[in-house]
Parts: sequence; C-alpha cells; structure tokens
Amino acid sequence: MATRTGPVVVHHVEHGSGRPVLVLHGAGVDHREAEACFEPALGGVAGLRRIYPDLPGSGRTAAPGSLRGADDVLATLLGFADAVTGGTAYLLAGHSAGAYYAAAMAARRPDRVAGLALVCPLTPHPRDVPEHRLVAGTGELGDEVFRSYFVVQTPEMLDRYERHVAPAAALVDRAAAERIGARWTLKPDGAPPYPGPAVVVAGRLDSTVGYASAIELAARHPHASLAVADDAGHALPHEQPELLRALLTEWLARVERAR
Repeated sequence: MATRTGPVVVHHVEHGSGRPVLVLHGAGVDHREAEACFEPALGGVAGLRRIYPDLPGSGRTAAPGSLRGADDVLATLLGFADAVTGGTAYLLAGHSAGAYYAAAMAARRPDRVAGLALVCPLTPHPRDVPEHRLVAGTGELGDEVFRSYFVVQTPEMLDRYERHVAPAAALVDRAAAERIGARWTLKPDGAPPYPGPAVVVAGRLDSTVGYASAIELAARHPHASLAVADDAGHALPHEQPELLRALLTEWLARVERAR
C-alpha cells in the first residue's frame, strides 16, 4: 500500500483490523525488520490494525530532496499517521531511530497516541555505550554488519538477519541517508514527554546506542515501564523475542485499562 504525505509517498504494509498500531523501523533497514520482530507479539492480539511503513529513503519510500533532515522526516511521519488512522487514536512503537521518531511524535500529539513502545531507542545524546561483545557464537558467522549488530551470533540469528535485515540494505537511498543524517537531531519544541502508557526496552550490551540514555528516557515518561535485558544488544528484538512479547503484552494491557 502507499499513502501520499505532502511530497512523499509512504509505502507500508498492514495486517488485521481495529485500533491502529504504527511500528517504525530503524536506520538502514525497512519495514520487514520491524514486521518480523513485532508481528509475533502484536499479531495474536485481537482488534489491532498493525501498520508497518518504510521510512523515507528506505524500502519503497523515496526521500525527495525537500527532506533535508530529521525534522522533515518527523513531519512526514506525523502526516502519514494522520492519513492512515483517519483521526482515531493509535498506538505507536519503534526500534532504534524509529523509536526516536516515535517518542517525538507522541510528545507532539499526546491526545492522538494511546500508547508508546520504545525498543533500543536512539536518543540525541547516547552515553556510556559499551564495547561490542559476543555472548553466543564464534564471531565467524555472517558478514561484518551481522557481526557488529548481533551479540547472539547463532545460525538462527544469522537466518533472521539474512531474511529480514540484509535485503533492505540494497534499497536504502544512500544519498538521502547522508543528507538526512547530517541533520539527524530533532529541534527541541518544548513539548513535555508523552504522559500516557509507555514501555522502554534496552539491551545492556547495545554497542550502537547503549542503555544508559534509555533509562533516563524512561524516567522522563511518567507512566513508563523499563526493562534492560542482559545478554542482548541493539538486535534485542531478534535476540530476546519472548521477552519483547511479554513486555508488549503488559504494555497493551495498560493501554487497554487507560481507555
């Protein structure tokens, strides 16, 4: 499916019907990684319409030259959310850079967002980022990207990488990624953190964004659960699927109670 938002036609896939759930992927991939990681947890819940877009410059969503930085991407995503939800309240989830945008979207539209889930969130000022360290495997499987992304380097994780992550790399618009990446920090707008039901999940061994800033991010959200998973890195949604499912299930229960 495709939805026009200003100059951008956002490609997305959908599953199910009911309350919308927007799930935003991270940088360098497309909707397929988010779909593979979140659909096992969300797909078994009745009454959820799961929407997985390709962010601008990824997958089948082009990034025209008018998109000069993160603020332009954020505006596109806010417009996309308005278009596909038809003005109804929606849930919002994201991984890595997708979580960065999701947190900003929820802060700007708290009345429209029914719940917020942030997994291995990118933040403006990551700190105490640990060295990359394996917890399983020999370090000889896969390519360099796989070995630097996963801390659990088993044949099962390599299969997930090759099916859901690697195919997206060839579709990334490198020029757009460089252009947007040069202005990747969102401008502060003074909006307080999202006040509704939230969950923040981080990997203790995340050598991409760390986990310390995720703890601080959770502390700023007044109704956020926090989990820091040991033996998990930035690929936590792949490496700890049952934990992610349990945390999202608890989050969805809180969202339902808040209706």
